[in-house]
Amino acid sequence: MPLYRPENVDTPVLSQFSLKGKVAAVTGGARGIGLEVVRGLAEAGASVALIYTTSTSAPETAAKIAKETGSKVTAYKADVTNKKDITDTINQIAKDFGKLDVCVANAGIASQVPGLDYSKDQWREIMSVNLDGAMYTAQAAGKIFEQQGGSNSMIFTASVSAILVNIPQKQAAYNASKAALVHLAKSLAVEWTDFARVNCISPGFVETDILSIHPEEWRKKWFDMIPGARMAKAAELKSAYVFLASDACCYMTGANMVIDGGYTLP
Repeated sequence: MPLYRPENVDTPVLSQFSLKGKVAAVTGGARGIGLEVVRGLAEAGASVALIYTTSTSAPETAAKIAKETGSKVTAYKADVTNKKDITDTINQIAKDFGKLDVCVANAGIASQVPGLDYSKDQWREIMSVNLDGAMYTAQAAGKIFEQQGGSNSMIFTASVSAILVNIPQKQAAYNASKAALVHLAKSLAVEWTDFARVNCISPGFVETDILSIHPEEWRKKWFDMIPGARMAKAAELKSAYVFLASDACCYMTGANMVIDGGYTLP
């Protein structure tokens, strides 16, 4: 079967961005970029499952977004590194909401360790969350997409670290995991054309808790290397996720959208 195409491709452009009637699931949805993705999808009209692992306030956060947007938003706890756990959770979401149209594999972690010093556990932890967890999430969603057919969208949160080596921090495992994730998305995009689009978003430096803990001299170095001369707010990314989730990009699959203030250009 060919890649899905809406029946009325000549509808007004803003209507193509609407997610009304769609169901989305977002891992790592309780904070940072994931939280804004949940908010953006709900603002566009989707019903959203906010998937979290350790947050103590995720249910309250989901309820708050639901009240503000008028969309259904529900929190689900799951560990993406546990294949059975995330698979059961994705299946439960599809059962509770009646279907699943969009899945965002956003959960991720980072650490700074010199390449010669990684222990087996340190290396495995990064890969387990950033790559294995994303694959387990995608497999669970993809099986539902295959059964449903139609307009389905799988979105991965990658990073500019997939296409360059950040400095001055040393994070070979993180960089490698994100590079693998981008190629995983491209591979699945080719395999899944019958039933889903698969794309990545690769943010540059975003003002999140993960970055706030780094030394000030690192932050100054980054600013000096960003043509845009600032970091992004997480909310500045949510429209890109809405685009990839919507029928506005029904012919885009296998793409890696880099949103970085020009950081990767020089």
